[in-house]
Amino acid sequence: MACLLVGALLLVAQTDRVHSSSSQQSEGTLLQSLRYRSGSESNETEHNSPQSQSSITSQMIPQSIIIGVRKGGTRALLEMLDIHPDIVVAATEVHFFDWDENYVKGLEWYRKLMPFSYPHQTTIEKTPGYFTSIKAPERIHDMNSSTKLLLILRDPTERVISDYTQVYYNRLENHKPVQPIEEMVIKNGVLNTKYKAIQRSLYDIHMSNWLRYFPLNQIHIVDGGTLIRNPLEELQKVETFLNIPARIMTSNFYFNQTKGFYCLRSDGKERCLHESKGRPHPVVNSTVLKELHTYFREHNERFFSMVKQTFNWH
Repeated sequence: MACLLVGALLLVAQTDRVHSSSSQQSEGTLLQSLRYRSGSESNETEHNSPQSQSSITSQMIPQSIIIGVRKGGTRALLEMLDIHPDIVVAATEVHFFDWDENYVKGLEWYRKLMPFSYPHQTTIEKTPGYFTSIKAPERIHDMNSSTKLLLILRDPTERVISDYTQVYYNRLENHKPVQPIEEMVIKNGVLNTKYKAIQRSLYDIHMSNWLRYFPLNQIHIVDGGTLIRNPLEELQKVETFLNIPARIMTSNFYFNQTKGFYCLRSDGKERCLHESKGRPHPVVNSTVLKELHTYFREHNERFFSMVKQTFNWH
C-alpha cells in the first residue's frame, strides 16, 4: 500500500513538471510572438494578415540618399519621387551623416527616423548638406557601401543667387539686417571666394571627396534645370538608376501659370511645392554675374571631366 502511495505521488509530481514545462514554453512562445508583433525583435509591424509577407512594414535604413546640393532642387526631387508607389521618403532632413551631434546617437536612432515601408519599396532620405560635408561620404559608406546616391545640381552661379535669396528672406522674417548680394559676393573689390554660398558651388572639390568612397556608377546626377522644365525626363532616369518600375507619368504633372513651375498630381489630389520655393531672385549687377561665371568656369570643366558628362551652365 505504501508503495502504491509513493508511486502515485511521484506520478503527480512528474505530471506537474510536464505541465510547468509546457506552460513555460507556451509563455516563451507567446512572449516571442508579442515581441515580433511589436517590432522589438524584427522591427516589423503587421498591418493586415500575418500570413501575408506583403502586409508587413518596417523602418529600413535608406537604400538611396539625396545628398544635395543645397538650393539645387532637392525638395522638388524628393516630392516628385514620392509619387512613385515603390518609394517612401523621410519627412524631414535628418542631418545624420554631416552633424556630429546626430551621428553619435547611432545608426538605430537614424533608422527609427525613417518611414515604414513594405519589403518591395525603396526608402529615400534627403539632406542637402551631405554633399559639401567632409565626413558624410565615409560615414555613408561605412553604413552601406552599396547605397545609391542622388545628386541634383544646377548652374553654380544660379545656385549662389538662390542660396543668398533663401538667407535673405530668412533674415527678413527674423527681423535681422540684410546686405545686398553684391556686398556678399565682392569684398574689397575682389570676389569673396570664402563666401559659403560660393564654396557650396565648387562641385568639383566636393565630388572628388565622394569619389574616394563611391564609384561613379553609384552616383546619379539629376539636372536641376531640366527637372524644372521637363520633370518627367529626369525622373525616368532616376527610376532606371534605382532599378524600379516606371510608374511616374505625364499625368502626374501640371504647369501652374501663377507659380511658373510644375506642380504634382497623384491619387486624385493636386499640390505644389511650399510657398518658399520659387521666390523671386534679386536683380544682380552684371559685373558681379560675370565675375561668378568666370570663377566657376574652370571648376565646372574639372567637374564635367570627373563625371563624364556636361551641363548647360554659363
